[in-house]
Amino acid sequence: MDQNSNTPNEYLKTKVMTASQEQLQLMLYDGAIRFGEQARTAIENKQIEQSYNLIVKAEKIVMELCHSMRDEVAPETCANMRRLYIFCYEKLVDANLKKEIKSIDDALQVLRHLRETWTLVMAKAQQDKTQNTGPVTNAAPPQNTTRTPELACRQIGANINFEG
Repeated sequence: MDQNSNTPNEYLKTKVMTASQEQLQLMLYDGAIRFGEQARTAIENKQIEQSYNLIVKAEKIVMELCHSMRDEVAPETCANMRRLYIFCYEKLVDANLKKEIKSIDDALQVLRHLRETWTLVMAKAQQDKTQNTGPVTNAAPPQNTTRTPELACRQIGANINFEG
């Protein structure tokens, strides 16, 4: 095995280990959308086994997004988000059973919208952070900045497959 075959895998590990929790959430959306789009193509090309495997990957990410919410922070928002994630999950399961492109398209439409919304939330948070030039009060103590893949996954409650 040559050394270059592990380069994308190592790059992804580094990207995950250095990402903020917000960026990790965005990466999960990107992964679910990417696997969904690949599964859509596989269904179009009658690649049944490949479409099954790709949809399962997208399903796992969607369920991780569903289970990783922090209800104690915003219970109503979490409940609404959970309903959207469950809708996406059900559409993906339906697509896997019936090999219907419309079901994948329905899930992808919601996931793309959620991803776009998340990027807007991230941009707004960054804007608020840069505009806040006043003195910092009740600042949180500095945290350990060393991140292992296991810690990164635990922080967002994900089990990320670096080979998918």
